[in-house]
Amino acid sequence: MLITSPEGKSVLYDGGHSEARLKALLTQYQVKSLDLVVASHADADHITGLVPAVQTFKPKYFLNNGLAGTTQIWQKLVTTAKQAGTQGLIAKGQTINLGSVKLTVLPPPPGMNDQNTSSVGLLVQYGSFRALMTGDSETPETTAWLRQYPTATLGPIDVYKSIHHGARNGDNARWLAAVRPVNVVIGVGPNNYGHPTAEAIALYKKAGAAIYRTDLNGTVTVTVQPGGTYTLSAAKGTGTAATRTQAPPSVTPPAPASSVVYPNCAAVRAAGKAPLLRGQPGYSSNLDRDGDGRACE
Repeated sequence: MLITSPEGKSVLYDGGHSEARLKALLTQYQVKSLDLVVASHADADHITGLVPAVQTFKPKYFLNNGLAGTTQIWQKLVTTAKQAGTQGLIAKGQTINLGSVKLTVLPPPPGMNDQNTSSVGLLVQYGSFRALMTGDSETPETTAWLRQYPTATLGPIDVYKSIHHGARNGDNARWLAAVRPVNVVIGVGPNNYGHPTAEAIALYKKAGAAIYRTDLNGTVTVTVQPGGTYTLSAAKGTGTAATRTQAPPSVTPPAPASSVVYPNCAAVRAAGKAPLLRGQPGYSSNLDRDGDGRACE
């Protein structure tokens, strides 16, 4: 997943299982620099492509879960990072400002003891737009995240990268009920595991999300405008249409924004309106401390 801010700063989250394929993609999408690379975890199908990315662009930082891999490709990536002068960062609850794009790191909760359940999550915010990716996380990790983060932090999510390529032990109904994805993108290629599974597809359909698969739809591109409006396109086809039903319009029209004033975020929460999005009645830049288009989050 490549994330590029309007200021030209870029992050690569995971790199797939092929050095050659990642090199070709970096050229195809005219990537000029990388400020940060992130390994959700150390499995080879997520980090192999990070090797040429680090070799080529020598990013300043390499964010990872701190749980060393046991494979040759992990050692190659670590050696490459050292040679490039790239500094390792262990995931914690940090916020990274990528120009006007905010990245919130969801570190593995305490007590996780394998690579999948130690996956590093990344929440991407630009205006009201939100994307979420969580590697190959499994139910123990997502359950712990549900205890740790308020519902307003986790969802709704405009573009959600499915857990573990649509595996049976990845996404679950309770987690998706909090994430509330509008679009689900499944990163998957030919495999012997049956990914994405029928169970995972059924979960995404039940959540009402549009579904895109990289094995069927190719590369998925999301373009976000200031404020958070976005367009999503696939190299092939249009994915599976969303089944989310729209609520009927309110009989009473909402009050104009100018007539609703909240003195502070406590008043917003008391009214049950948090978080307030830019353009909604009562939104004010004074309540939006980090300027991300979401006040009192």
